Amino acid sequence: MIASGAKPHLGSCSQGLGIRHETLSFRNIGFLSLKYCGSVATLRSRGLLQIKAMENSRRDNVETKTVDGDGKKETNLNGVLSNGHAVNPGNNSIPLSSTGKSTNIHWHECSLEKVDRQKLLNQKGCVIWITGLSGSGKSTVACALSRSLYERGKMTYILDGDNVRHGLNRDLTFKAEDRAENIRRIGEVAKLFADAGVICIASLISPYKMDRDACRALLPKGDFIEVFMDVPLQVCEARDPKGLYKLARSGKIKGFTGIDDPYEPPLNSEIVLKHEEPCASPSEMAEKVVVYLEEKGYLLA
Repeated sequence: MIASGAKPHLGSCSQGLGIRHETLSFRNIGFLSLKYCGSVATLRSRGLLQIKAMENSRRDNVETKTVDGDGKKETNLNGVLSNGHAVNPGNNSIPLSSTGKSTNIHWHECSLEKVDRQKLLNQKGCVIWITGLSGSGKSTVACALSRSLYERGKMTYILDGDNVRHGLNRDLTFKAEDRAENIRRIGEVAKLFADAGVICIASLISPYKMDRDACRALLPKGDFIEVFMDVPLQVCEARDPKGLYKLARSGKIKGFTGIDDPYEPPLNSEIVLKHEEPCASPSEMAEKVVVYLEEKGYLLA
């Protein structure tokens, strides 16, 4: 790099064994020694000092060349479009697709599939989606379920609504549109865990039926197991472990589910855990889910 206004000075030259040494001195930046065979003109002719190389590297260019005697041709992709995507050479290229705001993308298949990972873990990946009002016991049951499955040698992971908002979803509020995006993101992450062969336990209010159904649609039939914590609002409000109902009643929190924002209870959940049932402890509730998983074959590969 040459500083602005600096003029290179060609120093003394010496020759030995046919090698010509030249020293280029630059004001304020010290000395740069270049050793090469031949003259400066030869060096330039080889393109080693051509700034145009940078310009040429940005040029869109698709070349077609003959690669064997049968006249078969190969497309050589050299260019990049101004939007950052590779030039599409035509029918010989990998098929690209678009989804949402993402364009020119391709799903890459791997020889190692979900069934292989499931055999390794000796279980089947699925999503257990625990939904209910704040204070209904979702997180407590999720942890009890994870512990119970761990003791059986099964791999689980919990996606807790509050925990995910500490990182991945920390940019989202509790407005309706952000709640929908919150559920969408967690649904996509849960899908990845299930594809890895893990039993993913998602524990979050997820108040809107449409959002829950959208997450169900992401997975193969049967792999989305909805667990409804059917606990009355008055019970949840009496518990109020975080003090949120009190804040909502006083108007300090707006759009709180069950108070001034609706909760749409599931109509066809795979499992319903009721508060008034005799076996209402978290571990006993978790055991009902374990029994369901055993009956459906999820605890074996």
